[in-house]
Amino acid sequence: MATNDTSAKPTHNEEIKAAIPTLAGSIAATIADPAADHFSEDDNQFLKFHGSYQQDDRDLRKTGKKYIMMIRGRIPGGVMTAKQWCVFDDLATQYGNNTLRITTRQSIQFHGVVKSGLRPLIAKINESLLSTLAACGDVNRNVMASPTPAYTKAREQVYADAHQVALALAPQTKAYHSIWIDGVQLDNEAAENKNFVDRLYGETYLPRKFKIGFAIPPVNDMDIFTNCLGFIAIVENDQLIGYNLCVGGGMGRSHGNEATYPRLADVIGFFTPNKVVDVAKAVLTIHRDFGDRTDRKHARLKYVIAERGVEWARNEVNQRAGITLAPAKPYKFTTTADLLGWHKATDGKWFLGLFVNMGRVKDAQKTALRQIAEKFPHLEFRLSANQNVILANASDADKAAITALLNAAAVKTENQATILHAASMACPSLPTCGLGLAESERYLPGLIDRIEKVCADLGLGREEIIIRSTGCPNGCARPYVAELAFVGKAPGRYQVWLGGDASGTRLNRIWK
Repeated sequence: MATNDTSAKPTHNEEIKAAIPTLAGSIAATIADPAADHFSEDDNQFLKFHGSYQQDDRDLRKTGKKYIMMIRGRIPGGVMTAKQWCVFDDLATQYGNNTLRITTRQSIQFHGVVKSGLRPLIAKINESLLSTLAACGDVNRNVMASPTPAYTKAREQVYADAHQVALALAPQTKAYHSIWIDGVQLDNEAAENKNFVDRLYGETYLPRKFKIGFAIPPVNDMDIFTNCLGFIAIVENDQLIGYNLCVGGGMGRSHGNEATYPRLADVIGFFTPNKVVDVAKAVLTIHRDFGDRTDRKHARLKYVIAERGVEWARNEVNQRAGITLAPAKPYKFTTTADLLGWHKATDGKWFLGLFVNMGRVKDAQKTALRQIAEKFPHLEFRLSANQNVILANASDADKAAITALLNAAAVKTENQATILHAASMACPSLPTCGLGLAESERYLPGLIDRIEKVCADLGLGREEIIIRSTGCPNGCARPYVAELAFVGKAPGRYQVWLGGDASGTRLNRIWK
């Protein structure tokens, strides 16, 4: 199937983007209408560009739909100040379900927000100098970067490059500020709005979502090959000399549709750091110009690369970025894991890797992290792509005080989780995600407990097995690179996938 087939009819999403290129829809008008308890389906599609999904509590469907919102922050590289953490903590308590859900893309999601809380929540995120713009939708999503400061001082430059790319690839529509800051409905028929064209994305943005990550070998904590666009940092003597460029990865697939499949990105060359924004724009516009706009299940960049080939992709990048990609530099990944517990950073300070079960910050852990943020305002709260939290920039005195505070709340700093739980990951799925076919976050911990008993009986109690679960085949928890994965197919039914590796460099296969 050609990805640029002009004879087929564009999808409905393409039609509404073309009709309202500012992405304003009637969102602000619906927010202002006290009689409206939910948004229209078209507005639900526009809401994604603003960082929100309209959902309903599926545990309560028998009594009628109870509409709720999921809101996702845009947090480049997953780095937050202590003050920003406090803001997010407040918002979860005031407007959400009193939990902070760390995502597999180094962000935070709020669940259970009702319509009346949507605008004040997003406005306060913006006041904290973070955003929700483009956290969802047919645009570049949150840009990821390795958060761990233990391996090389070059991480600071890699993070700076990730932040630079995130800013350069943000959409420019004024609808976001109008809706969430000013509370004003744009006039969609006004010429300046009807004729708006984003300088990078064009009139109809991308065919589907676009994902970027930065990884620093030997740690593949980003699962870099699952991204549409990946930057593999090449470091010599603690100096970043450039990036190996990889393109065309992605996890999503659909049950029963063999034309959809997970794919690992191809490494197509090396370039110097000064070209990182040019290269990012080049790969993004390849997706913009060649992605399939007639079938959203076939609309990801991975299918463009799979069908047109690596050499074609390399030539397109060279032409669009005004460079000549050099041969890729040698590198090696050995692990995808986070460092848990206290460790020394490259600058001599301490950092604490804190395990978050299923990425859900709640109860005593939530309270303790809030107390730490208030008492140690100089700390950075870094979110990992494995759904954990890293507390960075701690001094010797901070280390002792933080440990005491966490221990008082019964939150461990050492031996935080068993080896299987520490290597596990799940998407939220039920009851909030509208795509969930089976349980995931609520089911996986108990399943791992059972697997651990079997492993102990087999003498494998100390062996790491990377186990991941998703409630549907879309792959938000990156199941298709796990050693053992459960992919929901129906209530109580899962596919079992086997054969990924510890370095995140091999796809698994369906077993049963």
